[in-house]
Amino acid sequence: MGIGRMGQGEWLTTTLDSLVNWARKNSLWPMPFGTACCGIEFMSVLASRHDLARFGAEAIRFSPRQSDLLLVAGRISIKMMPVLTRIYEQMPEPKWIISMGACASSGGVFNTYSVIQGIDQFLPVDVYLPGCPPRPEAIMDGLIQLQKIIEQDSMYHYKLNESSGQ
Repeated sequence: MGIGRMGQGEWLTTTLDSLVNWARKNSLWPMPFGTACCGIEFMSVLASRHDLARFGAEAIRFSPRQSDLLLVAGRISIKMMPVLTRIYEQMPEPKWIISMGACASSGGVFNTYSVIQGIDQFLPVDVYLPGCPPRPEAIMDGLIQLQKIIEQDSMYHYKLNESSGQ
């Protein structure tokens, strides 16, 4: 991105991808899907001490049609997985997923037949947050990692997927 002066007015040059990605990474609309202690820990990140708003992600939505970031926090049972998959399918493109905590990432200590041993078996996870539960600083670090991923994204990728029906 470059800034220059031409006569009395200023002008700005950039690529469309850079501009759109800058807007996307600084205005994420997360939808928390909290099923256990990780969901409670996520609440502390929204408070004034940690202030998730400074990353542009304070507009929490509880409708998948208004969200672009799915935060899966806690253990997911086999009976709950179709619900989570349906929520993901209802989200508009582009969309991202953060797997928060040991349970969502690998099943945690619940190595039983009824608990999914990592949501990445069913959904494309972009960022994994380790911990049981992860500390608020780790959640903010995960959001920064996601912002770096979004920064490298391309609008052409989404147009290609939409036209091919994927």
